[in-house]
Amino acid sequence: MTEDNEDFLDEEFLDANNSVDIDDENKGLYEHLNITVDGNQEPLRIDKFLFNFRQNSSRNKISQTCRAGNVVVNGNPVKQNYRVKPGDQISVLLTHPPRENTIIPQDIPINIVYEDDDLVVVDKEPGMVVHPGFGNWDKTLVNALAFHFQKNGEKSDLDRVGLVHRIDKDTSGLLVIAKNEYALSFLAKQFFERKTKRLYWAFVWGNVKDDEGTITGHIGRHPKNRMQMYTYVDGSQGKHAVTHYKVLERFKYMTWVECKLETGRTHQIRAHFKHIGHTLFNDERYEGNIALRGVNLPKYKQFIKNVFDVLPRHALHAHTLGFIHPTTKKELYFESPMPQDMTDAVKKWRNYLEN
Repeated sequence: MTEDNEDFLDEEFLDANNSVDIDDENKGLYEHLNITVDGNQEPLRIDKFLFNFRQNSSRNKISQTCRAGNVVVNGNPVKQNYRVKPGDQISVLLTHPPRENTIIPQDIPINIVYEDDDLVVVDKEPGMVVHPGFGNWDKTLVNALAFHFQKNGEKSDLDRVGLVHRIDKDTSGLLVIAKNEYALSFLAKQFFERKTKRLYWAFVWGNVKDDEGTITGHIGRHPKNRMQMYTYVDGSQGKHAVTHYKVLERFKYMTWVECKLETGRTHQIRAHFKHIGHTLFNDERYEGNIALRGVNLPKYKQFIKNVFDVLPRHALHAHTLGFIHPTTKKELYFESPMPQDMTDAVKKWRNYLEN
């Protein structure tokens, strides 16, 4: 099987006390630790204490995590020279740059919209997997970035390719990648606390009734189809998920919506809109690759086939990305224009309705 590996991230995630709910899109990228210091603990610098506690983390990584404000003791961020005391409640958000495979730099064109010493923002093309994994060991965004860093004389191992978040293979749009441990820790905290500004554009089947709305429902594995996620409105399974949407344009049998995610569950937009009867347009995994709305006429069916031909993937685009820069502390905001395949689909729908 050669599905995009970021669609379903590893269910096993290290959470020391199972007390923190980390969005599925970032699962495997972060490790959250909750530690109660033993009553017999002698005063010790917290960077050394954490280094002893997590021996697979470097002192530098722990130091950068402290600098980013991701080490909290008794509710307050502390510096690396803080001395732990018996009974201290320590909370740590560590980043996990992917290290399971050797990344081979590959000369693959990518659209870099911003870059400095700390980070790079990429406008990803549809069809590109973000990180190597089962079925997709190369030709990924990370392979392309490794080549880009190497070409510019920068270190190109996995320490320099710090994924902060991911999007699906066939989803287009904006991602930010950290270039050092401090930037990775600082940005990770913003995603972890859901303080980034992100909007998605989606085409969904049917005429969405309300101009604005909110979809709420736990998202978990589909009870019968393990390749899909499913919305459990009774909360019996899955994790709490909230999607806010606004209609941007109506095409009678298809609707263009803008989505703001309050949570970041796997396939959240895809599962939520299928739940309310508006599956993403041409989403093969969720049966959106057939004419789900419209008339049963040969002319209409041929029209839908023509639109599928110009938009051969699910219609989802990460349109905006905003965050605070780790060094300057200024807000950066980016917008990605609608990709050509979605633009062509809009043109075809408008022409169809006018004729």
